[in-house]
Amino acid sequence: MSAPDSIQSLRIVVTDPIISRFEEALRSDGGAHHWDMAAAWSPERRAAALAGADVVVCSALPPSEAEAAGNARLVHVTGAGYDKISFPHLASGTAVANTFHHARPIAEHVLMVTLMLSRNVVRADREVRNGQWRTIATTPDVPFHPVLSDLVLGVVGLGSIGAEVARVAAAMGMTVRAVRRNPTVPLPAGVQLDWVGGNADLPALLAGSDVVVVTVPLAEDTRGMIGAAELAAMKPSAILINVARGAVVDQAALYAALSERRIAGAGLDVWWGTPAEGVVPPAEWPFAELDNTVLTPHHSGHARVTFERRARDIAANIARLASGLPLHNVVRTSPVPAG
Repeated sequence: MSAPDSIQSLRIVVTDPIISRFEEALRSDGGAHHWDMAAAWSPERRAAALAGADVVVCSALPPSEAEAAGNARLVHVTGAGYDKISFPHLASGTAVANTFHHARPIAEHVLMVTLMLSRNVVRADREVRNGQWRTIATTPDVPFHPVLSDLVLGVVGLGSIGAEVARVAAAMGMTVRAVRRNPTVPLPAGVQLDWVGGNADLPALLAGSDVVVVTVPLAEDTRGMIGAAELAAMKPSAILINVARGAVVDQAALYAALSERRIAGAGLDVWWGTPAEGVVPPAEWPFAELDNTVLTPHHSGHARVTFERRARDIAANIARLASGLPLHNVVRTSPVPAG
């Protein structure tokens, strides 16, 4: 499809403070559009800008802002997840698109946490700082380290993140297995698995994995997907790494499994609330008191290149909208989905 002769001038409101730091990459339109960089604006001023917006660039859009943006033709999420967009309050003609580029840094984070937990790095660091020196040469009960090529890594979900985790883990010699919603779909390019099953095969994946990595999006059928029964299926020596959404894992069941040493450890980069709700880490259980956890503030994908590429994606989609061309990475078109 060829571009039309004319390009529409659009009014664009940006409310995400992180992507706002890449304003130059966003505003690659040669001055064709009007931009409101509204991340630090008051709610009243932002609402007024949203009322006249053709495009909203955001990481979240609560009901009040979704209703204010009633004339928007496009809501462009600044990441992959769109569970913080209030779809029921969007106008029926508003499209929603997202962007990615976070898979590689997240996959590298998964390997880092795997090494930290399998080699007891956090515990050893604390012991050395406290004047202790415990190794296999000094203390018989200190375990030997595994090497990655001796470990089986099980991926729960095989989207862009899960696929990249599989690629990177396989490159390190790990045996990689996965479950996905539809196991008969061809594997993503470059992904080589020892075994792939459907979601019904999750217990088998858990029982046979040394490292379990959760990458599925949060939806009604994935909320609480990893609960007490699933954790009980894991090896006592296994570790769980969640880079999906906090609510995919039952936090009470996970805390019990960790505190009672029924699994060896967990790496949490996603949580069950937000710091704005007054709890850091944002969980109902004291994971920070455990010595078999690696806890990070949902930053596994925060590589500079991730946001540079996302800004370019958003700019390109805005250019397509202005030129009447089909949008990329559309997750919702008209009408509003049921539910």
